[in-house]
Amino acid sequence: MANITVVGSGSSAVHFALTALKKGHHVTMLDVGYTGPPQVSPEDTFNRLKGGLNDPVLYFLGEHFESVVPPDYNKEIYGFPPNKQYIFKHPPGFAENSSGFEPLFSFAAGGLAQAWTGGSYPFNDDDLKDFPFSYKDLEPYYDEVTQRIGIIGVEDDLSRYFPLHKNLLTPIEFDEHSQLLVDRYQKKREQLIQRHGIYLGRSRVAVLSKDKGNRKACDYSGRCIWGCPTDSLYIPSLTLDQCRGFSNFTYIPNRWVSHFKYDKTNRITGVVSYETGKPEPFEYEVDTLVLTAGTLCSTMIYLDSIYRQTGEVFKLHGLMDNRQILVPFITLDMLGKSYKPESYQYHQLAVGYEIEMEKGKDYVHGQVTTLKTALMQPVLQTMPLDWKTALFLGRNLHSAMGVININYSDTRREGNSVSIQPGENGGSPTLEIVYSPPADEKKKIASSLKRVKKFFKPLGVIVLLGQAHIRPMGASVHYSGTLPMSTEPKPRTLSPNCRSHDFENLYIVDGTSFPFLPAKNLTFTLMANAARVADKEF
Repeated sequence: MANITVVGSGSSAVHFALTALKKGHHVTMLDVGYTGPPQVSPEDTFNRLKGGLNDPVLYFLGEHFESVVPPDYNKEIYGFPPNKQYIFKHPPGFAENSSGFEPLFSFAAGGLAQAWTGGSYPFNDDDLKDFPFSYKDLEPYYDEVTQRIGIIGVEDDLSRYFPLHKNLLTPIEFDEHSQLLVDRYQKKREQLIQRHGIYLGRSRVAVLSKDKGNRKACDYSGRCIWGCPTDSLYIPSLTLDQCRGFSNFTYIPNRWVSHFKYDKTNRITGVVSYETGKPEPFEYEVDTLVLTAGTLCSTMIYLDSIYRQTGEVFKLHGLMDNRQILVPFITLDMLGKSYKPESYQYHQLAVGYEIEMEKGKDYVHGQVTTLKTALMQPVLQTMPLDWKTALFLGRNLHSAMGVININYSDTRREGNSVSIQPGENGGSPTLEIVYSPPADEKKKIASSLKRVKKFFKPLGVIVLLGQAHIRPMGASVHYSGTLPMSTEPKPRTLSPNCRSHDFENLYIVDGTSFPFLPAKNLTFTLMANAARVADKEF
């Protein structure tokens, strides 16, 4: 049996570890592992919680009102709730400097997906055209991960883009607004598809429609945004807890891994880490090292390790991320209706369509969220009205409003790079990130948004393109591409099973390895690929 050292505890890490543990291997996981506060009154619905808290402002908005987005803040529409701030906490000494990119980092137990919205879309063969394997190679692992985490999904018009794999659960109930959109789409389906080439269907979401172990089926409490109180919505820390039940698993928190050491044959012999907040290093011997710290942090460890051994500083090109655009809309027949907080809060619908590009067709992915318990303030303050009028309209618009989160694919390009500025006196380096969007991005966005507006109009929906918010690169947190998988053993690449072509006992099993970034959320594929690598290589 192998002795495997895993760095990080995010979605890739925990599913790699669980697969290896089930095969009998010993896994040691090094992790900073920040954790959040316990759930408050998990039996309460959103409304009961508001009425029962001693200080609801503290819970919902934060001690320093960190969930309130100021009017002059032009970077993002929404912040994160106070009880999720721990996810983005940095260890002392961590530093980054970015140009054209606004990255988010997580050192939490479970990683960035502790704050995800559950979108779980398998990549099809078009998405995987630049990968060294096909959908059939990943399919058994999509099936396995679906069995582990619970994903709802059905065969519908989006199945042409989302392969229908095994173990999908019966969907949860639509909220009233989403149901209205689906019903209208079905009545005009053929005409809409023929005219606009856009398909609408259910979003694939990692949420339970029936009990699974200690996790309960969605009870429509309306508290999704502040963390599911029944663990119905999957987060990676649930799988980390499952790993802790294995006798062959060792979890070491409060360890920020700095770099690895290697011998003259390029075999890694150990990793150096620091207990968070303390200057003394800890060194652990390594048989096999698996970096699953997320693309940016795994890349940082790789670069710093080589610098400390050789003095060489270089850039890794090909950084990718999904451009996202948040487009608000109003459904006219929902105007003036009261909204129902006791419903699922995240996206229940998705749209998919293809656009013509120079190199062929490119898939565009959209997630449709109807607004219920989400803060209205960030949307209202974008309206070109005085606050009193905007507030009046907001109260009557609330149940009619929604947001389409449109995602675009990305490719590896020279110049989009990650490098380090070495630290002084052997200290931690500064991570340096440079990113520029493709030259044709504005044209691509403009043409595709117009199609979306025309598609939704016959559904009685006004798409507010004038209020569309182009999120900064880095906001989607779908980072990838700096050390891609390759069938050729080139330097600074990985094998099809994510083994380094430079270090024989190093695996990098997160988004770092992706040679192309489709428009779909990559998290589900990160989990499936991690399970595949652990199964194939160990």
